[in-house]
Amino acid sequence: MNARISALELYDQQLERLGLRWLAGRRGADRVLESVDTVARRPSLAGYLNIIYPNRVQILGTEELAWLDALDSRARWETIQKIIDFRPLALVISKGQACPEDLRIAAEESDTPLWVSPRRGHELLNHLQYHLARKLAPRVTLHGVFMEIYSIGVLITGESGAGKSELALELVTRGHRLVADDAPEFTQIAPDVLDGTCPELLQDMLEVRGLGVLNIRQMFGDTAVKRNKYLRLIVHLTQPSLHPEPGGLERITGDLGARRVLDLDVPMITLPVMPGRNLAVLTEAATRTHILRAKGVDPAAAFMARHSHFLERGES
Repeated sequence: MNARISALELYDQQLERLGLRWLAGRRGADRVLESVDTVARRPSLAGYLNIIYPNRVQILGTEELAWLDALDSRARWETIQKIIDFRPLALVISKGQACPEDLRIAAEESDTPLWVSPRRGHELLNHLQYHLARKLAPRVTLHGVFMEIYSIGVLITGESGAGKSELALELVTRGHRLVADDAPEFTQIAPDVLDGTCPELLQDMLEVRGLGVLNIRQMFGDTAVKRNKYLRLIVHLTQPSLHPEPGGLERITGDLGARRVLDLDVPMITLPVMPGRNLAVLTEAATRTHILRAKGVDPAAAFMARHSHFLERGES
């Protein structure tokens, strides 16, 4: 489902932050802006008054209102009509300025939400652009447990019964933090950033077979959970019967790969689940290794370079 936001939702979410007042066009509260409307469109989500490439939220500052006042009556009426015909999500007047009566009447008759804010135009622009971009960003729900391990976001995936929740519980007892269990939501808030959050219904909860649903915050305290985290690594648990015996190179480098999430390839390491293996320690080690690789330190590459050096020295 495409992300979407209505005029009423935007107003309610920004009412206190931007000090908004609804002047006219209340019947347009159900106007909706969907993420699909923002793809490959030249107009931006929010910006100053523009009748050539109209923005979805039109901001009218001191200069814009002065420009309207400088137009003759016919050009002014045609300009206001163009603004209204585009059906923007809302019009916002900055700095608490008085609203022109003809603009208010046009907004009321066309059910176009018209708001006024005491904030300056650039404050409205920056805040609304950021807020709308996050709300309408591409998002996806993945199956797994999302954790913060050594300050980076790690998604633990695997088939049902692989032990994801038990591993997450062990990691929590070792001082790491739970972000979301079962259905974490990931939003691409930047070209190279996936922000993971927990649905409100599942907040603080972890379901473990045999124990049922546990409230991690109540059991381990506020420091055991985290509201959101950027996804940097996926640890995939697999049954030995589904995972072939690794070859020579794979035994040195580890079972490394990547998983496509929205528009990003996220590094993934696969860990076979076998009796006697301490998956918590292995997951911590996988996370530490990923951190080292991100810093340009690759133990496997260093070992192979050392091995090649020994071979060359032996031949000489």
